Amino acid sequence: MQNTKNIITAFMAFTLLSVTACKKDVLDETPQAFMNPEATLTNKAGFESAVIALHAGAREQLFGQDGSRMWAMHLGTDEFMTGDPTLADFNDYVTWVTPQQQSVTMNWNWAYLTMIPRANLIIEYAEKPTVTWANEEEKNALVAEARFMRAFTYNFLANLYGGVPIVDRVYMEDKRDFVRASREEVYDFARQDLEFATQWLPVTAPAKGRITRGAADHLLAEVYISLGEYDKAIEAATRVIDGPYALVTERFGNYLNQPGDPFSDLFRDGGQNHNANTETIWAVQMEYLTPGGIALRNQGNTTLRAFGNRYWNLKDPEGKAGMVVADSLGRGVGWVRGTNYLYYTIWDDPNDMRNSRNNIRRDFYYNNPASAYVGQKVDRNNPVHDTAWDYYPTIRKIEGESLAGASYGRTFKEHYLMRLAETYLLRAEAWLRKNDKQMAANDINVVRSRANAASVAADDVDLDYILDERARELMIEELRRLTLSRMGKLVERVQAYNPKSGNSVQAYHELFPIPQDVIDANSGAELGQNEGYD
Repeated sequence: MQNTKNIITAFMAFTLLSVTACKKDVLDETPQAFMNPEATLTNKAGFESAVIALHAGAREQLFGQDGSRMWAMHLGTDEFMTGDPTLADFNDYVTWVTPQQQSVTMNWNWAYLTMIPRANLIIEYAEKPTVTWANEEEKNALVAEARFMRAFTYNFLANLYGGVPIVDRVYMEDKRDFVRASREEVYDFARQDLEFATQWLPVTAPAKGRITRGAADHLLAEVYISLGEYDKAIEAATRVIDGPYALVTERFGNYLNQPGDPFSDLFRDGGQNHNANTETIWAVQMEYLTPGGIALRNQGNTTLRAFGNRYWNLKDPEGKAGMVVADSLGRGVGWVRGTNYLYYTIWDDPNDMRNSRNNIRRDFYYNNPASAYVGQKVDRNNPVHDTAWDYYPTIRKIEGESLAGASYGRTFKEHYLMRLAETYLLRAEAWLRKNDKQMAANDINVVRSRANAASVAADDVDLDYILDERARELMIEELRRLTLSRMGKLVERVQAYNPKSGNSVQAYHELFPIPQDVIDANSGAELGQNEGYD
């Protein structure tokens, strides 16, 4: 935002595509000795490489760095708070959520320095006469994938910050006079991209992790809800539900010889990409050293590290080390701990599969061979145990083989961004907003039926119930802050369910502030700050 040459440079650094900063009146040549858009974005192969860079950018938003700041979409919500007592993340909203705060700036920069420039470059260069396309369909399919990613990013921005500048082209010169569009205008810009994407994206992905028509319709359903177009949201969600997807109701995958259920199999290693998994719409690819996956060992899936407790610090009744690091449990550091709402309050049916021992690990057993208590259950009520940091229930979606050593703390399994169960819950929300509680209940009950949970009555369905069901089904997968902010429920729910953040969160915290350095750098126009942060 503050310097468009820097935007291009950031794109170049991440994608190995270079954009010359020299103006043509200074240098008329088109360099051919290194990678640059003029030389690379000339055919399908070049554009495929640029699209893969967009996918890498989507992964970087979730797993690009280490530390608690990466989890700002979870911490301080109704679902999660800090476990590590040395962390202050969102414990006091007033002092933590500021225009200078790192997670505020980090998410803005991810959008404007990574995703939007990469998408715009693809969209703009695809129309150049120097590009060789086999046909219009080939071009539009790649442009559609870029436009999906741009819509995904702007929807993220609108949910988190409200109205933001719409940047729809590549700037080769400094620009310091950006202005903010309204939140509705940003949603509508995303809508336009997605409506194009649904026309041209393939029904079946050409490779695991690539974007399909179903992903575009899934996101379009959410955007239509934000725009108040509930009939269109229902139509978009229905296209996904009636498409080549189905909720998994039978066990599958590589762990059939181990305890489990259809829900737990979705999250075991290899389950996200398994051919028998019919509900994956979009999963970020993480597999170590595979095409489109992770290239470096320190860039794996960090949910095991961040959300996992410090079980390895537990002492046995004699005060000796009772635990050793186990491969599937990793070496959690307890940055992100669930609230009692998540672990206890929402479970309204004892038969709910999602709350079984296959999906939430509530009991731990001493595993240190040197301990006299090896194999015995750890007494959670023993006051010597720190139940905020060392011993709290583990959501087993995070568990997996690290492939890089038990103490590494990361896995390399794929991470869901869109799954069919959420499509049902989006359609339920649209039905509810149309005041059709029965149809909303019908969709919710499809999800609950797969989980062996009792059906909900239509009269009991409201937005809070849908949020509860989303928590039961989508915990950790869902970027909860975005959902709560989109629905205008963040402050209310944090006050009700988060004991660390509830006393400090205020009405203006429904949205993040605009980063102060962006406001300061935009010297040619007034960018403005969100209410409450002045």
